[in-house]
Amino acid sequence: MNKVILMGRLTRDPDVRYSQGENSMAIARYTLAVDRRGRGNNNQDGQTADFINCVAFGRTGEFAEKYLRKGTKICVTGRIQTGSYTNKDGQKVYTTDVVVEEHEFAESKNTAGGNGGFSGGAPAAPFDGGNSSQDSGDGFINIPDGIDEELPFN
Repeated sequence: MNKVILMGRLTRDPDVRYSQGENSMAIARYTLAVDRRGRGNNNQDGQTADFINCVAFGRTGEFAEKYLRKGTKICVTGRIQTGSYTNKDGQKVYTTDVVVEEHEFAESKNTAGGNGGFSGGAPAAPFDGGNSSQDSGDGFINIPDGIDEELPFN
């Protein structure tokens, strides 16, 4: 099975081109900066993120062109695809890309705070559990004391 799920921020605006021919298709390429978990100051090279090349085709590519911008935090689902080509110097170059099957916003426009959030649509409304009085203002519900033993994930 070849399945990838990533969450990160775009390092630049997507580069979108259209294929030639009768049924032209959008091809969007972008790089996603994905934080490494548990790699504090012990990381020798100082890098705390991986930069993953992503490519989206068709409607997914059109979505990227219209809504994704540098700094936007998104969640990507797709598959890894490897390939190779010979460059102008005659050297073989190997490539690894994530072919995007789905991508969605991982934060609302308001949460992004102008940090490259998407330009359009309404921000996602946080779920308040049907009781707005328990909303702490950060999008999470305050769990009352004494309810811990009822939670299935202690």
